[in-house]
Amino acid sequence: MSDTLTRSEAGGGTPPASGPWPIELDDVTVRYPNGVVALKNVSLSIAAGEMVAVVGLSGSGKSTMIRTINGLVQPTGGRVTVGPHAVSELRGRALREARGDIGMIFQAFNLADRASVFHNALVGRFAHMPTWRTMLGLASAEDREMVMRSLDSVGMLEKVWHRAGALSGGQKQRVAIARALSQEPAVMLADEPVASLDPPTAHAVMADLEDINASRGLTVLVNLHLMDLARQYTTRMIGLRAGEVVFDGPAATATDADFEAIYGRPVQARDRLGE
Repeated sequence: MSDTLTRSEAGGGTPPASGPWPIELDDVTVRYPNGVVALKNVSLSIAAGEMVAVVGLSGSGKSTMIRTINGLVQPTGGRVTVGPHAVSELRGRALREARGDIGMIFQAFNLADRASVFHNALVGRFAHMPTWRTMLGLASAEDREMVMRSLDSVGMLEKVWHRAGALSGGQKQRVAIARALSQEPAVMLADEPVASLDPPTAHAVMADLEDINASRGLTVLVNLHLMDLARQYTTRMIGLRAGEVVFDGPAATATDADFEAIYGRPVQARDRLGE
């Protein structure tokens, strides 16, 4: 065993990332045990600080790709790199520490409904807190300040001591964003973050992600199936169809024909958010 301890082993947590990071997928394939190929030879380079939408229908490989970037799904071929981390090669503690630098927002929010907004957002600090503090749920002054700033940045500070279960869907998603921001990540991943929200709330959440990209310079990668949100809020769009990249270009100038090529069918009303 090495005589050198990591910060987390020594009880000091891991230092936050400094600056945004690029994301690289090199010939990545994901084949599930049932034989389904969710990603097929995908190669992408996402620059540090980019705001990117990944667009495609259900089953296109969007969620698999974003979970592969976070190490939740291991590729069966190819290599995934996030900043200095070769994510596809990491296991155990090294993978957990890498995830501390990668913020993740889920469609289903993944909040503890009985806990307060504060304590849900505090979970984002766990990767950078000593083990004894996480076990006791004790936050340092620095951790509390980071959580409060993160909640304030998404307009949720006034709800800080409310139970998460009492919040609306949009408020829950904003707490989830604050939780990810509390990590001080270099990359922010969002897996269909507006799929269950009404149009005004969906726009508000997308505006929050756009502001995070602009004001903090974070690399933001967001899965969407709605063409108008991709055009309005992101600068680059990657289209997936049956696990393969079929479009990669500026989001604002993507035409209906481009979306039809991504979807493999004519554009329908449900492909737009509407009012």
